[in-house]
Amino acid sequence: MTRRIVRTAIQLCVVTVFTLVALIFLDNRYRVLPSSIQHYLPAHHAGLVITDITLTKCSKPSLLSGCKLDGNKWARIEKDLYLSKAWLSNAYVHVQRKKEEDLLPDDRIVVDVRVGRLDPVTSEKGEGDGKWESRPGGIWLKRSANRHAADSKKAVTAVDVLFGADAVEPRPGWELKATPLQLGSSGGEVQDARLSVRRGPAEEIQRPVPRIRKDGKFKIMQVADLHLSTGPGTCRDPEPAGQDGGRCEADTRTLEFVGRVLDQEKPDLVVLSGDQINGDTAPDAQSALFKFAELFIHRKIPYATIFGNHDDEGSLSREALMALTESLPCSLSEAGPTNVDGVGNYIVEVLARGGSHHSALSLYLLDTHGYSPDERQFRGYDWIKKNQIDWFQKTAQSRQKAHQEYTHVHMDLAFIHIPLPEYRNVNNARVGQWKEAPTAPGFNSGFRAALVQEGVLLVSCGHDHVNDYCALDKHADGKPALWMCYAGGSGFGGYGGYGGYVRRVRLFDIDTNEARITTYKRVEWGETEKRLDEQTVVDGGRVVES
Repeated sequence: MTRRIVRTAIQLCVVTVFTLVALIFLDNRYRVLPSSIQHYLPAHHAGLVITDITLTKCSKPSLLSGCKLDGNKWARIEKDLYLSKAWLSNAYVHVQRKKEEDLLPDDRIVVDVRVGRLDPVTSEKGEGDGKWESRPGGIWLKRSANRHAADSKKAVTAVDVLFGADAVEPRPGWELKATPLQLGSSGGEVQDARLSVRRGPAEEIQRPVPRIRKDGKFKIMQVADLHLSTGPGTCRDPEPAGQDGGRCEADTRTLEFVGRVLDQEKPDLVVLSGDQINGDTAPDAQSALFKFAELFIHRKIPYATIFGNHDDEGSLSREALMALTESLPCSLSEAGPTNVDGVGNYIVEVLARGGSHHSALSLYLLDTHGYSPDERQFRGYDWIKKNQIDWFQKTAQSRQKAHQEYTHVHMDLAFIHIPLPEYRNVNNARVGQWKEAPTAPGFNSGFRAALVQEGVLLVSCGHDHVNDYCALDKHADGKPALWMCYAGGSGFGGYGGYGGYVRRVRLFDIDTNEARITTYKRVEWGETEKRLDEQTVVDGGRVVES
């Protein structure tokens, strides 16, 4: 009896497995299963698929010439392919997209995209199988009439446009087309417009967890004022001035410099402290943002960003820039609480080595905004608001008990863009260059006092490109209270000058075994192998004089 039951059970299992395999095989060819079941199959990706792509042009002077197609059928990518630089024309990419369950028998799914003047069948090896359809702008599409192509990894599910000969695509699953769209003469100076396409579903991005290394050490690299553009950009005040015959592409040189230091120093975390994007020269801020993100994503280095006064002067708001940054691999960036002024008030906890869940370092990043809201009374730049200071103090105090459970000395650091008013104190001892007057806010909101009260050991900023000093602020009794550092400007798209300023970045070498922090700078030209102005700013978990 027992044998018969076992034999029957085995037979039922075999039949069930065979039936499932047969159904999946048939569905792969004929989509016989309902959508509600298909969503759970491993080959399936839910969402939209692209069924067509085209390009439209219109004339600016003509009120009757529109650049929008039927909105019931087409979605426009809201980027003028001329970036509004052409004298007479605008142009846009449009896509047709559908939910997979809404595909009709005569719908065709885009499975490949090329850009060029010639049919890929004749211009590329291995493309002889299948018909390519021509679209304006040199776009060539390969489309499949097989509805199951929507489940294929080849199915195009999203399309974007990036700009510049130096454009990069850091998003996983996306492919940037090497050949720019064929737009013809525009009557103005424009950047190359290039298609980027995604196949399959959007990949889930895992937020990195920064952790102290096995040797108890951790290195932070601060990069300030990259000032990247849409396209290569133009150098301002390069040093040496006549290098390469005076030819200098700002972003190319900036990114090569930062990349070189990343490879030499191998930091565990990068903090970008504002003005990554030079708004005036970034009509497509997304393309500029992707250039710095690719540096860290390619090397798998976690990075955290805050904004300066220029980032949102291009095509994207602070909110949009942060949302885009949050969506990228290796990013630790956060918008922060919505009931606190600014975008990008948040904390990064660096965990202790091994499998510990205790924090060894806390990094507080705050938005210093842009320009003064009251120019008549306080000229210049904005200040950290009271509710930001309240948020910082409440956050710091709420974590004190947990931080005390760490077996070593827990340390707190802070990063901002615009310097605090206390940076102006000429009586503070300092290490490094003071070449320009600190452009701190005219109103002092008291953030320095809050930092000291909550035990933050150092704060570092950007903004004033040619200042790179660390100044020691003291208590009333003369004891060390807080180190206030500048990173120095890194980007050739921002100003330099002031007697031959060389671009640089700042590094913080942290040894949790000794609760010690050492800082120094690396420069783009000249003494490139030297740790410039190396100094110990924290020892035994306390602020010390250098």
